[in-house]
Amino acid sequence: MKPGPIAAMIALLVLGFWLAVGPSLMQRQTEATPGASVFSVDIGTRKIHYERLDDPDRGPVFRFLTDAPDLPDVAMDADHFSRVMGEILVASSERHWLLIAFNISSWWNMAWIAVGFGGQAAFFGRMMLQWVVSERSRQSVVPAAFWWLSLLGGAALFSYFVWRRDVVGVLGQSTGVVIYARNLRLIYKSRRRERRIDAAAV
Repeated sequence: MKPGPIAAMIALLVLGFWLAVGPSLMQRQTEATPGASVFSVDIGTRKIHYERLDDPDRGPVFRFLTDAPDLPDVAMDADHFSRVMGEILVASSERHWLLIAFNISSWWNMAWIAVGFGGQAAFFGRMMLQWVVSERSRQSVVPAAFWWLSLLGGAALFSYFVWRRDVVGVLGQSTGVVIYARNLRLIYKSRRRERRIDAAAV
């Protein structure tokens, strides 16, 4: 086995993992106050980090650690904090049912949903194609179009899972993409070799 495909697979695994996890690790967070308890909450598609510090004079004091334009960058008492969190919950619950169903925050994200569905359609299409061709030939046949649909579907789903920051999906697709591309290369190298042999025989 040649080292090139293995190196490409490892490189794509590392790249995919970094794209899926790295940006969230580098997302700017405000440093927590020493002695404060830090919490994280998921509201819709958002992950919000905040701290609670028990002040002897003021009681519990809250502060958001997530840097976002709609989150106050000041210490708040419990009432103020509850109001802000309530507004975020209301805004999240008032999204259109399609946005909720696909777990996305805006209509622009529907483009990524289309990419994901396109990848799944390519994978379904490759299996249907292989099945039909095999039935016609009365034997198991894997046409080149199977690998093209695999490559297209794998690349689309790889991109979709990176956008979703789904490490499991990224790892699953990154290895496949290299294998599909390698199979296509082997097919076309074999065809070129056959054409050269035919040309030499004439």
